[in-house]
Amino acid sequence: MRSFDSNMAQNAVKKLFSNFDNIAGQYRKALEGYLKKNPDIDDSQLNTVIDMMGSFRDMAEQFALHPFRVAHTEVELVKSHAKLVGATANRLIGKMSDPVVVPDKGDHRFGDEDWSDNMIFDYIKQAYLLNSNAVMELVDSLEDSNTHTHDQFMFYSRQIINALSPSNFPLTNPEVLKKTVSSGGVNLIDGFKQFVDDYKKNPGMFNVSMTDFTAFSVGKNVATTPGKVVYQNELMQLIQYQPTTEKVNKTPLLVIPPWINKYYILDLKEKNSLIKWLVDQGNTVFIISWVNPGPGLRDTGFEDYMKRGPLDALEAIEKATDEKHVNAMGYCVGGTLLASTLAWLTAKGKKPIKSATYLTTLIDFSDPGGIGVFINENSISNIEKRLNKIGYYDGRAMAFSFNMLRENDLFWSFVIKNYLKGEKPAPFDLLYWNSDGTNLPAKMHGYYLRNMYLENNLVKPGGIELDGVKIDISKIKTPTYFLSTIQDHIAKWKTTYTGALLHSGDVKFVLSGSGHIAGVVNPPSQEKYGYWTNSDMPAASDQWFEAAKQHKGSWWNDWKAWSDKHVGDLVEPRVPGDRALEVIEDAPGSYVKLRIADAIKH
Repeated sequence: MRSFDSNMAQNAVKKLFSNFDNIAGQYRKALEGYLKKNPDIDDSQLNTVIDMMGSFRDMAEQFALHPFRVAHTEVELVKSHAKLVGATANRLIGKMSDPVVVPDKGDHRFGDEDWSDNMIFDYIKQAYLLNSNAVMELVDSLEDSNTHTHDQFMFYSRQIINALSPSNFPLTNPEVLKKTVSSGGVNLIDGFKQFVDDYKKNPGMFNVSMTDFTAFSVGKNVATTPGKVVYQNELMQLIQYQPTTEKVNKTPLLVIPPWINKYYILDLKEKNSLIKWLVDQGNTVFIISWVNPGPGLRDTGFEDYMKRGPLDALEAIEKATDEKHVNAMGYCVGGTLLASTLAWLTAKGKKPIKSATYLTTLIDFSDPGGIGVFINENSISNIEKRLNKIGYYDGRAMAFSFNMLRENDLFWSFVIKNYLKGEKPAPFDLLYWNSDGTNLPAKMHGYYLRNMYLENNLVKPGGIELDGVKIDISKIKTPTYFLSTIQDHIAKWKTTYTGALLHSGDVKFVLSGSGHIAGVVNPPSQEKYGYWTNSDMPAASDQWFEAAKQHKGSWWNDWKAWSDKHVGDLVEPRVPGDRALEVIEDAPGSYVKLRIADAIKH
C-alpha cells in the first residue's frame, strides 16, 4: 500500500478550501452588491452573514495548514460511525447496546422518547451528534486569526451545526411527524401562517415570536406597582412610587435600569417585583424609565445619558423629597452608567450619592461574556456604518444577537414549536419583556461599543471623558454593594469582581445563584438559588469564592441589612406630587409603552 503523502494531503485540503473560499467570496460580493442596490434595507443581519463567511474563510486557511489534524478527526469519526452501525445492527437482531454518544445535559432537542426508542430516529440523532461533536472539536483546536477570534470560530460553527439539527426538519423530527399525521398536516399550515405573521411584524428584521403578546399589557398586568411620573425630559421619565409603610427611610433610593431594554424586568408582577419589595421595605423609590429612541436622537451620547439620566434625576429627587442625598442602584448597563456618574461626581468634588448598589454590572470589560463574539474591529466597524446611516441601533437586531448566544433554547425551540408543530406561543411575562426591546441612539451605542467593550477604557484612569471631565473609577470612595450571578453569560461574575476591586471605598461583593435575570429577580418568598458572601476582597476572584460562605434563599435580605446602614432615620412618607414636583401621569408612564416600530417613526 502506498504510504501517506503529507504534501499530497495538504494540497488536496488547500484545493478543497480554496474552492470553499471562492464560493464564500462570491456570496459576499453578491450580498454587498445587494446592500448597495437596496440602501434602505436593514443590513445588520446580512452583515453578520458576511462576517460569518469571513470567519469560515479564516478557518479554512488553518485547516489547510494542518491536514494531519483534519485527517485524524476524520479517522476517529469513521471509527465512531462504525460503532454506531454495529450498535444499530445489534438492535435489528434484538440485542440492546449502550449508545455511542448521548446529548449533553440540558440539550432539550431530543427529549421525545422516540429519539431513543425508535431505532431510525436514534440512529439519526447519534449520527448527527457524532458529526457535530467532531466538527466542534476540530474548530476548537484553531487559533485566532488576524480578523477573527477563536470564540467567533466556535460561535459561527455552532450556529451552522445547530441549524442543521434533525430536530429542525419535519421529516426527521418524530414529534413533528406524529403531529403532522394526526392532524393531516394542519400543524404545518398553521405554522406557516404564524411564520407569515412574524415576518409582517418585523419586515426586514425577522424574529420568531416567543410569547403570546396579546396576553400582556404594560401597566395592567406587568409594571403595576402604583406610582406617578414626576419628571421627564427627552431621554427619560422619572417614576416616584407610592409609599406603603407608615414611616419611610430618610434617604431616597434611585434605581437606574439598563437602556438596552425596558425597566419593568424589575417590576414584572407583584410577587417577584424588586421595585414593590423595595417600597415595602420603607424606601422612597424612584426609577428611571428610558425613552425608546428613534433617528431623532441619533446625536445623543453616553454623557447625555449621564446628564439627562441620573444627574437630572438627582435634582428632581431633591425637589420631590427635600433631600440632597440618595442611595443609588444600577442594573447591568445602568450600573456601568452609575459607576461612570460616581467617578464624574468624584472628579467634580460632589457627593450626592451615599451608597451604590451594582447589579450584574461590568466595569472591567476585558471579558465581555457571550457577546464577545461580536466585539472586534470588523464587527463594530460594520455596526458603526449602519448607525451612521440610519441614526439608531435597532433593538430587534440586538434581541436576535442575544438569542443566538443560546440559539437552541431561544430560537430553534420556538421555530419547532411555532412553525413545525403549529402551536401558539404560551403567555410568559419574562419572554414578553424580552421581546419588548428598545433602540439605541447611534452616537451613544457606537461610543459604548468602542470605548467600553473594544478598548476597555473605563478601567483606565482618564480613559473616559464625560462632559469635559476625565474620570477615574479608582477614585470612587462611595460604599458599594456588588451583586453578581454565578451563571451570568452577559456580565461574567469573575469580571464584575475585578470591577469591584477598582473602587477605593468600602466594597461588599455578593454572588447569587442562577443567571443575569433570575439571579437578580429572586424574591425571598421563593427560597431559591442561594448566594455567597465573603467579608474580604482578595485580589483573585477564585480566592474570594474559596473562602466564601454559602447561604440559602435570596440576596435581597442581605442587601437590606447592608443598605440599612445608609438609609438614615425614619420620616413621614413622601407622596408623589406633594412637594415641588407635580404629577405628570400615572406609572408606568408613556415612555415605556413606546414600541420599537413606533419609536423609529419619531
